[in-house]
Amino acid sequence: MHKIGRFQAQPGNAMNQSFAVGADIAQAIGQKRRRVVLAAALLVLGAVGAMPALAQSSAESWSAKPIRVVVPFPSSGATDLISRVIAQRVSQDIGQQLVIDNKPGAGGTIGAAEAVKAPADGATLLFTTSSTHSISPHLMPRLAYKVDKDFTPIAHVADAASVLLVTPSLPVKNVQELIAYAKAHPGKLNYATSGNGTIVHLNALEFAARAGIQLTHVPYKGTAQSITDLVAGQVHILFDSIPTGMPHVTSGRLKALAVTSLQRSSLAPDLPTIAESGLPGYSSVTWFGVYGPAGMKPELVGKINAAFNKAIQTPEVATALAKLGAEPAKPGTPAQFDAMVKADSARWAKVIQDNHITLD
Repeated sequence: MHKIGRFQAQPGNAMNQSFAVGADIAQAIGQKRRRVVLAAALLVLGAVGAMPALAQSSAESWSAKPIRVVVPFPSSGATDLISRVIAQRVSQDIGQQLVIDNKPGAGGTIGAAEAVKAPADGATLLFTTSSTHSISPHLMPRLAYKVDKDFTPIAHVADAASVLLVTPSLPVKNVQELIAYAKAHPGKLNYATSGNGTIVHLNALEFAARAGIQLTHVPYKGTAQSITDLVAGQVHILFDSIPTGMPHVTSGRLKALAVTSLQRSSLAPDLPTIAESGLPGYSSVTWFGVYGPAGMKPELVGKINAAFNKAIQTPEVATALAKLGAEPAKPGTPAQFDAMVKADSARWAKVIQDNHITLD
């Protein structure tokens, strides 16, 4: 079993029962879990709120109108909390409040469709994730928007890796042993997910295909019950968010084998990547980014991109994101963000098509 970095020292922290990215898509969160996430939100946003006042801004706002940031997922969910951390820092820097407007539903596609109807003047932005732009277009072909026509890419701001967890009774200690065991027992192992078509579902499908193994899908309506059944040995494998899964590793209730990012995660630095554990090049993270409606002027896009790039480079934002299981993205241009999303979309399109998955 691997050591687990900063999570070992903080088993009681509120982040221990923070979000699972797949749960954003499934939109299934219990009342107890909701209270814990709200507590995490207060801790994280309180820390960011300790920054200097808005009056101490060092850059001008790009809009004379109030700036609305549409988040197409529920309040207190993963994307919501991450958006608030970053928006609060941008607000401080430009001297104007960015107002979060939650528009959840249909895996984020309802809010995304609403955002594209706004004027292309920078007063309405969309803070979204892989679900609406890389995954849903291939699961729901009749979406009310076209990613390549209806949006202006602005900034890639954060990424969240998953951790590969196994039930403690499974006699494996690393990814190579898991693959060998699965090949020796074809069709005997199963994996839990937070729902059909979620990022954790697609992670498992791609992992199995790359490894050449057979795994049986066991979908749940959320993450909490899947964790319980993984601990009990009712299911064998789960890809989960780092803050949700690692406390169970700390307590000895689960085993962590690797993280899904291409490079080791600062949130669990002692865990190897899947890429370095037998599947070279394997990488899967949930990205978070900012879009505007189609037709925004390049000069305006550049100003907004610069503001978000500045925000994600601050230590306060990095610390707050870590508590939510995410890490700041490397600052880049809108064109680089667009290219990354297109590559991510093509990758998931293949997985979805190869496995005949649809939600329509």
